[in-house]
Amino acid sequence: MKIGNVNINGKVALAPMAGVADRAFRELCVRFGAAYVVSEMVSSKGISYASEKTISLLTLSECEKPCAIQIFGNDPPVMAQAARFAVSQNPDIIDINMGCPAPKVNKSGGGAVLMREPKLCGEIVRAIKDAVDIPVTVKIRKGWDDNNINAVLIAKICEDNGADAITIHGRTREQMYRGTADLNIIKEVKNSISIPVIGNGDIKSPEDAKNMICKTGCDMVMVGRAALGNPFIFNEINEYLSYKKKLSAPTIEEKVDIMKQHVNSICKNKGERFGITQARRHIIMYVKGLSNAAKLRDEACKLESLEDFSKFCDNILNSI
Repeated sequence: MKIGNVNINGKVALAPMAGVADRAFRELCVRFGAAYVVSEMVSSKGISYASEKTISLLTLSECEKPCAIQIFGNDPPVMAQAARFAVSQNPDIIDINMGCPAPKVNKSGGGAVLMREPKLCGEIVRAIKDAVDIPVTVKIRKGWDDNNINAVLIAKICEDNGADAITIHGRTREQMYRGTADLNIIKEVKNSISIPVIGNGDIKSPEDAKNMICKTGCDMVMVGRAALGNPFIFNEINEYLSYKKKLSAPTIEEKVDIMKQHVNSICKNKGERFGITQARRHIIMYVKGLSNAAKLRDEACKLESLEDFSKFCDNILNSI
């Protein structure tokens, strides 16, 4: 499919997970078949204040294309200014977060709380669309709660104001990540607009991806939490969608090898001391399902250096 003038050569994307979908993880997921990746969400106000921590989130590489930078906020001029700055980092797309359920983000006026103000949603999309010359997309949810399900309305408003694609997570903000994603609302959004629709929520397996595409007609699916410690899922989905073929699960040796590459990449980008701390959450997910997983998780939380991590990996391999 195409998002604006950007070709997306595949059916599965990586979701913009805060604190997780950094450059190292995005690059790894592209290697394993993600056709499109989205950055961690970046505060538009943080960009306007030139916050060093915020600006660092915008760093992209040529190994993760096509890639969107996702921004959040609730002030159209500030969002437009942030989008203009983000374009200087050479993303292919600017994505607007109108779906994050985190209380901290919602209290600041960003994320899913925007769905309670349809008019403002349109103003934000229009301001950013007028400010940049690359495609603009929007990520939304089913609605705020069961009494305020307005994804179709918001999607139409966004399209009318220039959005080039919509990603919809099939849960309300009130649900957070509980319950199950509603495929019907994704189908309703797809049937109500003419721009591409990316379905999100509960894609944990190739069968889930196939089911969502078949039942909703969405143009693409987006994988979030199921990719943690498991970048292999993108190849698995691609094979299943293309050839109805199920790939064998990776061996422990393969998982450890990819985990090593991933952690080394994080430390290269962020420095060893900070990087190994950031890597712990990924390491915990890589060891999920292994024998003595609880013990390995405890050990992972105490890793302080790449030397510690190397010994940790050796212990896993030696215990096979």
